[in-house]
Amino acid sequence: MPSPLSLDLRERVVAAVAEGASCHQVAARFGVSVSSACRWSERFRQDGHVAARPSGGDHTSHRIEAHAGLILATYEERPDLFLHELRDALAGRGVPTSTSGLWRFFRRHRITRKKGRSTPPSRRGRT
Repeated sequence: MPSPLSLDLRERVVAAVAEGASCHQVAARFGVSVSSACRWSERFRQDGHVAARPSGGDHTSHRIEAHAGLILATYEERPDLFLHELRDALAGRGVPTSTSGLWRFFRRHRITRKKGRSTPPSRRGRT
């Protein structure tokens, strides 16, 4: 993801628009896109600043966290479920999610889902 343009450039663009130049003129003058000049000017009028918003990070975990009680209750009822089976069980209860979303949910909650050993340990070698 590219880094945001400097605050100094943003302030100069907004100042030029505030002085009466059009967004198209300012964009050509400073070498930015017309949409950026318009967005920065509008944001300055609404919020009073033009600093870049934070980028990256998690934007969707709040959707699955809203159903954390149901997910954990379903998991505690049947801890041997595979993630895709748990996903299907939750979909039946009206919680749409993905297997990767469930995997990240369990990782955030530090719940490991390793299955037990299928064979007893061998005294002679690895199993």
